[in-house]
Amino acid sequence: MIDKNVKIIEVDKLTKAFGDLVVLENVDLTIYKGEVVCIIGPSGGGKSTLLRCLNLLEEPTGGKIYFEGTDITDKKSDINKLRQRIGMVFQQFNLFPHMSVMRNITIAPIKLLGMSKADAEAEAHKLLKRVGLDDKANAYPNQLSGGQKQRIAIVRALMMKPEFMLFDEPTSALDPEMVGEVLEVMKSLAAEGMTMAVVTHEMGFAREVADRILFVCDKGIAEQGTPEQIFTDPQNPRTKQFLQSVL
Repeated sequence: MIDKNVKIIEVDKLTKAFGDLVVLENVDLTIYKGEVVCIIGPSGGGKSTLLRCLNLLEEPTGGKIYFEGTDITDKKSDINKLRQRIGMVFQQFNLFPHMSVMRNITIAPIKLLGMSKADAEAEAHKLLKRVGLDDKANAYPNQLSGGQKQRIAIVRALMMKPEFMLFDEPTSALDPEMVGEVLEVMKSLAAEGMTMAVVTHEMGFAREVADRILFVCDKGIAEQGTPEQIFTDPQNPRTKQFLQSVL
């Protein structure tokens, strides 16, 4: 259920350049509590850059970003503290290879949230059961499939009890038969009301789960709307061209 009274993210005139290359220019965006926003578009169009700016993994060249009303681009903001409330799941799973699954997913809540080892492990077992991987608690990343690693990466993010989740093409590094198991976990999070921004090439997922689709190319949001609007009646010629090539 989207709560239009609560703005989780507000982006005001965001610009991001890498040297002379301007990737995003004067982008405005608001994401509301409980909303699932899927970001689609051509490679190199700025989708991942936009997503990574939302928790300052990429530092904007200009403009402001507010997370729950706090200007995270303000130098006085404690971005590490704020990031604890924003979960991030990457293309590559970024698990520590020398640590067991249990250690991978409990180290941050123990160190950063001050959870006891017993509480963290109890919560970890609960979340691992939920994604069907409780039997892998003592396994190491090299003993897991790609789909299993990505589900563990999602659990690791959830352990911090985030208010907002970012997914940067979470299935693009997976073999096709493993994509479904990760998307199922994401669908269940969406159904529970998690606020999410997802960069994805999975058009079926975007169509089914998103409340809003952003088509990002040419330095900004070229078009946005409901899945039905974007997939059945796109207005921008670039959106039409893109969808014809991927559907």
